[in-house]
Amino acid sequence: MTSRSRAMSFNAAADRYAAYRPSYPPELFGAVEELTGIPLAGARVADVGAGTGISTEQLVERGAEVIAVEPGEGMAAWFRKGLPDVPLVRGDANALPLADGCRDLLTYAQSWHWTDTTRSVPEALRALCPGGSLVIWWNTTAHDVPWIAEQTERITRHTGATSPSLSPIDDPEAVRKAGLEGLRVGRRHVRWSRTVPLETHLGNLASHSGFLVMDDEATESFLDAERGRLRQLFPDERVVETYVVDLWVASGG
Repeated sequence: MTSRSRAMSFNAAADRYAAYRPSYPPELFGAVEELTGIPLAGARVADVGAGTGISTEQLVERGAEVIAVEPGEGMAAWFRKGLPDVPLVRGDANALPLADGCRDLLTYAQSWHWTDTTRSVPEALRALCPGGSLVIWWNTTAHDVPWIAEQTERITRHTGATSPSLSPIDDPEAVRKAGLEGLRVGRRHVRWSRTVPLETHLGNLASHSGFLVMDDEATESFLDAERGRLRQLFPDERVVETYVVDLWVASGG
């Protein structure tokens, strides 16, 4: 299974993605403004790999002037239904459909790891105006929470897909792996939680690429077993999911 196959698997499950995926905490956007030095209100932003519009909507709520970039047909259809007034162009991070120097910020929520950084980094720098920033973030699961760590191990055994571990803020190897060597880089971790119904939690699991590329029977078998385990931990069927947003801000020169 190629990286592109996993990336494009989301198109067939855009409804699941829109319904179950978590959004991002308000503190994240304060950290973006602090690290970039650019207020979101009035900022010209391209949200790249916008998906169903989870991050785009939050940026718009903070007054940003946003254009979304999304390669997938299924995701784009959901985006247009939910955010009909936000401009959306089809394209991807490796060949941005944006003019030179046109954006203050380029944001990549959960999407940077699907890019070819030998192409996506130069493309981002091309589209940014002087003083602009490339902004990347991921919701990463909090593996220091015991039940989450155990569930992650089960998912890896079942799907073969690994969940990224959170590296230290000052890890130079992480900068290299992110493709950001040679740039000015700032980083912040933002920890947060949400409490959701059990079925929402299971739907969130099933919206990840490791499950989307499996057959339905194998996915349902795992979810049924997980449902029983989680009912023991959360008898009220309200699951506390804990995340750490890994935020990166980079600029050239």
